[in-house]
Amino acid sequence: MVLLLAAVCCAAPLTGALGALAALKSQDAGGTAGTVADIPARMLTAYQSAAVHVTRYVPGCRGLRWPILAGIAKVESNHATGHTISANGDIRPKIYGVLLDGSGSGGNTTPVADTDHGRWDGTATGERAVGPFQFLPATWQAVGKDGNGDHVADPHNADDAAVGAAVHLCGRGRNLARSSQLDAAILQYNHSTAYLHDVLGWIEQYTAAAKDPDLTGVTGTVRTVLQAALSQRGVPYSWGGGTAHGPSTGVCCTPSGISGTTITGFDCSGLTLYAYAQAGIRLPHNAAAQAAYGRRIPASLGTAALKPGDLVFYAYAPGRDPTIHHVGIYLGNGQMIDAPRPGTVVRLDAVAAMSGYAGAARLL
Repeated sequence: MVLLLAAVCCAAPLTGALGALAALKSQDAGGTAGTVADIPARMLTAYQSAAVHVTRYVPGCRGLRWPILAGIAKVESNHATGHTISANGDIRPKIYGVLLDGSGSGGNTTPVADTDHGRWDGTATGERAVGPFQFLPATWQAVGKDGNGDHVADPHNADDAAVGAAVHLCGRGRNLARSSQLDAAILQYNHSTAYLHDVLGWIEQYTAAAKDPDLTGVTGTVRTVLQAALSQRGVPYSWGGGTAHGPSTGVCCTPSGISGTTITGFDCSGLTLYAYAQAGIRLPHNAAAQAAYGRRIPASLGTAALKPGDLVFYAYAPGRDPTIHHVGIYLGNGQMIDAPRPGTVVRLDAVAAMSGYAGAARLL
């Protein structure tokens, strides 16, 4: 039984991996460096700017962070992926939803009369949602703002649309740091419980991706490994997921029956495999097998013996490597980056937060 559970985090190597998500460096709304896995740089700039400047339009708004806007835009348009975003934020080709004519196409059963004579949605025969945040023209008339300084409030412009979404979410002055008010704002955007949960999941992922540890003094291949792992924060956990090239769909199934076949992401050893591959080091896709690489640092030495870049292990029976079930990468200051378990994302965790510390391995 112990041997069966020893792979709770990890699975056998995968083939047919999907391409890696593009990583980028940026600044979050509070000015802290962050790395985001799947957001085009120009869209991220729009989200961050809107989060900073929304109080110009809604002075009482509190707690609006760019991951909230990113969560909405991810669900509405996948961040306008596949479209060209110009330097001034214009998105081409324009993004249109289905015509809301009650035909049933796209799930619409209630016709919505035209309000903009086709100005924004390209048709005077009815209404359809527009832009990366999928505003109805009537809603845009109420919340649309000029976000890029060209004196036009255009829902097909990334900056304008992001500010409009921020104004819409803020209402008359919500505190979006409170979960109840954030829920209410998202439900106002789209009154669907499934939509709410979907957006909240993406907000969690982008929040995890926005936090950057201090790597001052970390250089060379150690820095390469850490930055590679950090670039994947916010990517979902996928049982069996992850290759040397990046996130991939996983396999079925965890001992509790959770499948990774429909999730593109990493499990714990998939993440470490990927990060070390960027430094030219090949590892197996299994936490217990990875413990055989490099110089072992016994658990008896404690976490004070760890250095950034070390692989840290956890076991059901510390001292018995075949029972190792989890691996992370030590960042320093008592933290590691890891893919913890199904239902979570790649994130920073305290080394001491997990029981069964089984020592480490130093490969660099």
